[in-house]
Amino acid sequence: MSYTTSTPHAAPLARLVGSSALRRATVVLLGSWLIAASAWIEVPMYPVPMTMQTYAVLLVGALCGWRLASETLVAYLAQGLAGLPLFAGGNAGLLYAMGPTGGYLVGFLLAAAFVGWLADQGWNRHYGKLAVSLLVGHLIVFVPGVAWLAHLIGFEKAIAAGFVPFILGTVLKSALAYASVVALDRRR
Repeated sequence: MSYTTSTPHAAPLARLVGSSALRRATVVLLGSWLIAASAWIEVPMYPVPMTMQTYAVLLVGALCGWRLASETLVAYLAQGLAGLPLFAGGNAGLLYAMGPTGGYLVGFLLAAAFVGWLADQGWNRHYGKLAVSLLVGHLIVFVPGVAWLAHLIGFEKAIAAGFVPFILGTVLKSALAYASVVALDRRR
């Protein structure tokens, strides 16, 4: 299967990587480590900590495109599930992933793929569309995150503890991701 992209709208790292397996593996590894590093920037909260991971996830999606972003998130999740301390607070393993943050981890993959798909459609090249894609990407993280948390603690508590406290952070991290993508993707 060829990974080359012929669309002129493809996300910048997807265009850079082209069909090079070495470049692809390098971007996947570095992207997964960026997400891991962002997990260490944490505001301890219960039952779900606030980290910079969603910023990194959106950045990976917007800069890598859907396929490369998906591969990056799968690599991140696989490394964390295998026991590398890449999740929030240096946590790792299947038991951690089955806890309160498990749905958010799934949401990371979905959000990166969605934002990446929109980037591949040219949304990075339009300021308004980019802003919408990043905000919606952030909201996508919350869907499985809050749903899984509701399974564990009930719906009202999940909304109160797993969504409401994150609204301001979501707006700020979306704005930071927006500024980062605008600075890094100069194809306007």
